[in-house]
Amino acid sequence: MARDEPFFASGLVRQGLFPCTPGVASVAITTRTLEVFRRMKLRCPRMGIQAWVRGLCDIHGVPPRPYLGAQFSIAFDFYLAVLDDVDRQVRAALGRDTPDWRLRNACPCCLYKVQGEPELELPFLATMDGNNSLKRIHRRTAEDYDAEGNVVDWESRERVDRRVPAGDYYLSRREVDSWAIGDGEEAAKVHAEGDGDEDEGDDRGCAERWHNMNENETSKSWGIYDETGIFVALCRHGFVLKVVDMVKSGELMKYGYAVVAHIIQVLEEIATTMGYDIGCKFRQLVMKHPRLGPIARRAKFRSMIGAFHGTGHNHLCQTRNLPKYTPGVGTEGFELCEKFFSKSNALAGRTRYLSVFHRLQAITTYLQHSDRAEAYDALSQNIVNNYRRVLDTIDGEESLRDAMRTLGVSDRSTFDEWLAAEREHLESLEKEPEGETLEMEYYQKLAAELRQDAFVHVRPDDNIADAAKATRQQEARRRHIFELAEKSLEAVMYLESRMGVATRWVPGDEKWLEAQDLVSKRRYQRALDTLEKLVVERLSELWKMNLTGTGFKLRRHIAKALQSRSKAVRSALDAYNQAAAALDPPRPQLSWDAVVEYGFLSEFELLKFSRRDIRREPWAMPMGRAAMDRDFGLRRAKEMVTRLNMEIRRLVTHIRDEEAFVGHHVERLREDGKPELAHQVQLYGRETGRFNTLHHLRLTKLIKDKRCTASLTPGIAVSDERKLQPLHGPQLDEDEDVDMPDAATHANNADVSDSEDDSEHDEGLEDVDEEGIANCVDGILRLTVDAVDGRNHGGVGL
Repeated sequence: MARDEPFFASGLVRQGLFPCTPGVASVAITTRTLEVFRRMKLRCPRMGIQAWVRGLCDIHGVPPRPYLGAQFSIAFDFYLAVLDDVDRQVRAALGRDTPDWRLRNACPCCLYKVQGEPELELPFLATMDGNNSLKRIHRRTAEDYDAEGNVVDWESRERVDRRVPAGDYYLSRREVDSWAIGDGEEAAKVHAEGDGDEDEGDDRGCAERWHNMNENETSKSWGIYDETGIFVALCRHGFVLKVVDMVKSGELMKYGYAVVAHIIQVLEEIATTMGYDIGCKFRQLVMKHPRLGPIARRAKFRSMIGAFHGTGHNHLCQTRNLPKYTPGVGTEGFELCEKFFSKSNALAGRTRYLSVFHRLQAITTYLQHSDRAEAYDALSQNIVNNYRRVLDTIDGEESLRDAMRTLGVSDRSTFDEWLAAEREHLESLEKEPEGETLEMEYYQKLAAELRQDAFVHVRPDDNIADAAKATRQQEARRRHIFELAEKSLEAVMYLESRMGVATRWVPGDEKWLEAQDLVSKRRYQRALDTLEKLVVERLSELWKMNLTGTGFKLRRHIAKALQSRSKAVRSALDAYNQAAAALDPPRPQLSWDAVVEYGFLSEFELLKFSRRDIRREPWAMPMGRAAMDRDFGLRRAKEMVTRLNMEIRRLVTHIRDEEAFVGHHVERLREDGKPELAHQVQLYGRETGRFNTLHHLRLTKLIKDKRCTASLTPGIAVSDERKLQPLHGPQLDEDEDVDMPDAATHANNADVSDSEDDSEHDEGLEDVDEEGIANCVDGILRLTVDAVDGRNHGGVGL
């Protein structure tokens, strides 16, 4: 160590060692060991410090000691603090330290616009969902009693730690709470039915299947947890947009409100479409939100249900909100959150007993790794796979033409009419037709008015006292009848004006008899409507489950939905049989075995007694249904081709601009006399661009397919953020054609010897602020308690 070294800690860092204690350190961990652990932990989130330290002990042939984990945890926190500071300086040097820069540039394919590209109907597709795996135990005192035997309220044992991890992935709890709806009149107005978006209909029939639609259910949680999970929003390529902690609750609406509000305010020029497993209800609540509603309408926000979770919604909701029936969505399924959670759940074993700061630190570092290493790596592969899938779908267009000829359909717009007819029929089953309701109400009011006009015969009592009392009772009854008659007459007159009745109905008229029949069969008809609706939904899901191309997991999900729906069918069947038996003559009974044997709507004989017999409707027949779904699949596939072509051009343009931009700043920093910072910027560019060669190879292989219409020629970005400023010579003309580097160029650029890396890494550390390092060391003592507590609860985790 140099004699003129001002700080002991900084001197150790220059030697490639990170101390475990401030001041005079007796134990230090090598930088290489810390970096290997950091990389391994990101690739295997389940691995904690205890397992790593014990493995090192096995390598060195020494017995494990409990304090070794605490020492390693302290050094690792110190190391991460230095990396965060270096990353902050790199972002500042590149001009990327402004608020929400990461969100505005989260995904190159979604957000890096290129001049001259086509305008999409739904330009930005994202998805969001909650997950309760990443809980954290709230440390508190044990239950105690006072001198009188009363339970004493527990107190928190959490150590105050105001540190915040680097990055802007998280929304603060205060911002999330600011979007919550209270429990008073405002909440009643937002959650009231009938005032939402008329185009989307209501969510009746879905709420009973989705617990996160019910705030009374989601507001409950286990008392031992503080954070009960995370709520995350992803773009359609898997890049993380925003994350919030679910605090002492389930998946409340306020988490979705906060995430949507932040995204559409930052990306104000881009219309956002969000997939959510309760998207049908969520859009209505967003539009009725007093603050968020106006913002969402200006941003043209909309939400829909995912293709996978949509099978758990009723069939009417599916015809309105499934991606398959939504123009502009393409083949996007809005189900990436499940894939993301399947990986992030590996963090749960380590975050359960961490401190608040360490839990956020573990999640944030994982999110950074997920974006830079996993989502960006899979970006071009997902594009290629989707492109080939939609091309195969488009190749089947000839089979659709054959089906149209068989069905006698000349224009594909007929399928839109079929979908509208199916939706209209399902809507009619939700409630009684207004005309029938008015006729039955008019008949009932007329009958009541006639009953009140009838004379009441009273026989006087011989007892004078009793007779006087009876007379007073009859006079009161007569007065009540007159009052009711006046009200009934007013109701009759109102209904006549509303229905346009010129001549009042009287007993024996044709209209009177028809209304009388409707009233007598009302209970039966409603029971039949409910049963018909549920059977239609069941047959639709059965058909979808047996459809070619339906995956195993989707089949299981549909089967689970069918199982829960079967309970509703049984209840509706019992109600129908009771109503059918009450008719004169009684209608035939229906058994459960007969219902489950139905394979097509044409077999459902009871439909002939319904208001509208749909057994011969083309959209209710197997061949017509298959042709209609194939047509919508082809439409979405062609939309996806347009979107993928645009995303490919955005990606190659971003790769070219980003490499030129980072290289330009490396040279600028070297000329400014900052070689250490220039080296760190170069490492940043190498880290973020290490998959560019793979992207180029995958896309080059794709465009060799003659059916592919994409272009790998980079365009000109709409944003001038990466516009290069000249160092000494003239500025580069942005219209000049710049070839995309080929695979060999990328490989050669990435081929750097280990010895060169080591020497440059040592030089790069000279740029670290020595006083900043000392300040970091001063805060390390606070980490020891967290590390020891984590060990006592099953392992130090980072």
